[in-house]
Amino acid sequence: MNHIISRLLIYGDMPKNSILMELGDIFKNYYNKTQTEDELTVRIYTQIKRILEVATDYGFNKNLWHNYLTFLLITNENPFSITCEKIGANEGSVNYFAKNDFRAYFELFNFDFSEIEYALGIDCFSKISDYKAIGKKELMYNKNVSEKVQMLSEKLEKANDENDIFDYVTEFYKDYGVGMFGLNKAFRIASSTESNVILHPINNMDKVMLDDLIGYEIQKKKLIDNTNAFVEGRKANNVLLFGDSGTGKSTSIKAIVNEFYDRGLRMIEIYKHQFKDLSNIIAQIKNRNYKFIIYMDDLSFEEFEIEYKFLKAVIEGGVETKPDNILIYATSNRRHLIKENWSDRNDVEMNNGMHRSDTMEEKLSLVKRFGVTINYSKPSQKEYFEIVKGLAHKMGIKMSDEDLCKEANKWELSHGGISGRTAQQFINYISGIEKQ
Repeated sequence: MNHIISRLLIYGDMPKNSILMELGDIFKNYYNKTQTEDELTVRIYTQIKRILEVATDYGFNKNLWHNYLTFLLITNENPFSITCEKIGANEGSVNYFAKNDFRAYFELFNFDFSEIEYALGIDCFSKISDYKAIGKKELMYNKNVSEKVQMLSEKLEKANDENDIFDYVTEFYKDYGVGMFGLNKAFRIASSTESNVILHPINNMDKVMLDDLIGYEIQKKKLIDNTNAFVEGRKANNVLLFGDSGTGKSTSIKAIVNEFYDRGLRMIEIYKHQFKDLSNIIAQIKNRNYKFIIYMDDLSFEEFEIEYKFLKAVIEGGVETKPDNILIYATSNRRHLIKENWSDRNDVEMNNGMHRSDTMEEKLSLVKRFGVTINYSKPSQKEYFEIVKGLAHKMGIKMSDEDLCKEANKWELSHGGISGRTAQQFINYISGIEKQ
């Protein structure tokens, strides 16, 4: 195995402590007889345990060895894979080196572990080649990644040679991308330094779709139209969703990401205290073959907070033009985002009948950076009842519409008033009672 791994060029930049590199070293020691059988067995079991941990994290099943190798192929961001992500397979000398690597992977896929199993009296490689995973809830693993890995793994199992692997893998890169951006919908900042930002995938994001948000048809259409233009490469605007709490602003953005994920849309969630990292984030994603929404939830600023000035520069007005593959979507309960005081109006002066205030203009200018503003207002009682009835139908609640509305009215009087969130909480309560 170590001789096969040593031939990897494009895909050979793995850490020495990676599972594959550790297995290669184990086999080298086995053939060189530089370790005892017990030492080799312990080392093998350690790597098998690591494979099982990866399988648990991503819900792998059947042939875990093949799943693991496939996972390596589709998460390795190198010049070849990133180029294929953008334009697919193309003619060029790099294909020679890529096929050389895929020949090695073909051998790894078909590697015979029986010799070392017999020599050491173990059967762990045989067991993971026909693994039956314990069924678990989707929230316990990254289903998004799991489905893609296993789909490609099954194709690679049927490959006749490196040419088949080349076709299957490059087609996957073109359709889904490579690395964490290709496999995941949404991300948040895991850690950052002055010059670097590490993004971490948000696993198992809420699967809500726009149809699940009852009402607000005009608002949803504006959001869909803008996002559709964005993913198609046409001109689109930054979007601010503002209005009453619990009306579905955040839900709408999550739904948009779910709706457009297959068309290359990704989301990065960022908070106010992380605005200093925006430039580094943009530098990291501007050349990728995806459309990114930088999502800011519950965006607002107190009068003493100055982060909004930096945000203004990043959105529009900095020296470097904002890349075409990035938009900012924000939600806020405030229409103007920044708290305004009466003192802000003290410097108002008259000039040709026009009121001017430097302070007020400074604060209002942030909102003007959002080309599309969408108002999510509190529903009327009639709309509230329609939301309740729609949610009840989706949940399979058997209560009559008349009784639903009567109970929903009682609920909102003691649970924060009329809103979509209140309706959802009421339906959750009713559903829980019915299923007792």
